[in-house]
Amino acid sequence: MYIFYLLLFLFLGTFAYAGILAAPWFPTWSRDMQRFLKLADIRPGQKFYDLGCGDGKLVFAAAGAGAEAVGFEIALLPYLLAVTRSFYIKNARIKFKNFWNENLADADIVYVFLTPKANPRAKAKLEHELRKGTKVIAYTFLIDGWTPTRVDRENGRPPIYLYTM
Repeated sequence: MYIFYLLLFLFLGTFAYAGILAAPWFPTWSRDMQRFLKLADIRPGQKFYDLGCGDGKLVFAAAGAGAEAVGFEIALLPYLLAVTRSFYIKNARIKFKNFWNENLADADIVYVFLTPKANPRAKAKLEHELRKGTKVIAYTFLIDGWTPTRVDRENGRPPIYLYTM
């Protein structure tokens, strides 16, 4: 019984930790994947990062478009789902790491679906680490202080913002 409680604590604890640091696990809608891919305009060989990748859907979509795709996740259950699926996709990697501690300087495209509370910290990190021309795609929430290069506002769907550093 103690093992059950320990596992429950691990799963729920990592969800809470992820929610406090950046955002709770709330997946990008599957029907918005094509909108994301069109806006990202991924080219083969580009480096794609998903900051808080959840079950890895976008990582796998980016890898399918030819990117070297990396997802960071710290909530245990979505990480396990994503890493299991990643075994079948050679150019997709899922890391059980806190993206705040990772260097993103080699990124060509970065995807964020963070809370408005976490976005200012992400903005500072991205401004510090990303090179000119790197694309940042934000789902649902604007990044205050940045002007989007493009905005996809499909009727009745959450907006997707494209920023170019």
